[in-house]
Amino acid sequence: MSRIVYVNGEYLPEEEAKISIFDRGFLMADGVYEVTSVLDGKLVDFEGHIARLARSLHELEMASPATTEELLEIHRELVRRNRIDEGMVYLQITRGNPGDRDFVYPDPHNVPSTIVLFTQSKPGLADSPLAKTGMKVITIPDIRWGRRDIKTIQLLYPSMGKMMARHKGADDAWMVEDGAVTEGTSNNAYIVVGQTIITRELSSDILHGITRAAVLRFAAEAQMEVVERPFTVEEAKAADEAFVTSATTFVMPVVEIDGTQIGDGAPGPVSTRLREIYIEESRIDAI
Repeated sequence: MSRIVYVNGEYLPEEEAKISIFDRGFLMADGVYEVTSVLDGKLVDFEGHIARLARSLHELEMASPATTEELLEIHRELVRRNRIDEGMVYLQITRGNPGDRDFVYPDPHNVPSTIVLFTQSKPGLADSPLAKTGMKVITIPDIRWGRRDIKTIQLLYPSMGKMMARHKGADDAWMVEDGAVTEGTSNNAYIVVGQTIITRELSSDILHGITRAAVLRFAAEAQMEVVERPFTVEEAKAADEAFVTSATTFVMPVVEIDGTQIGDGAPGPVSTRLREIYIEESRIDAI
């Protein structure tokens, strides 16, 4: 059965989906996106993702083509039509098709935003084998633009970072600026020293992760100490544990940085417990 996608108000087989070559998402990377995980056929952290979407749209002066209620219905309908039990729903909104290429924004009253959604089935999302062994990461310079808090579709450098990691036999890359880790290519980064979780504070330097917010809330409820500050690569290599969070990896342990083993080289108790809590609570709260 062909996958059903959503494009500008229509549910279509994926092979029939079309976007204009003049769409500013294609020409300018002028768009934003969100990825919502699906567990047991339900949406995880949907409200958080839609709130961040609204913020991204506002920061870029871009019009939303749908209400929160409409977006929820579209997400649920795609999950239903594509029979997704575990996986994700990808949502992208661009500034639309002005009919030609121009650096100047088109008038949003005359050019509607483009909206696209599709699903990806990922059986075993909650029971990832990588969570049992842990990730290996490398470090690379962070040369992205200065508004990383906006979840735009400008993903070339993060994609390059993942390929740099692959070429070195690693799973991902952590980006470094002024000696301190900012974040992973598609995730927020953490270390654990003793029983203290350390992660960079929110600013325009990093994406305001929805999974990050939930995990830090669960950590506080579990009486774990959390310190929000930058940490260096040297601190990370000397830490007892390290991990990342994202919508599709949940809490994923990191066991090696630039070839240096972290702790005893296996997923530690803090990251392992946080992953358990996050998945348990997500199953309960998913809609």
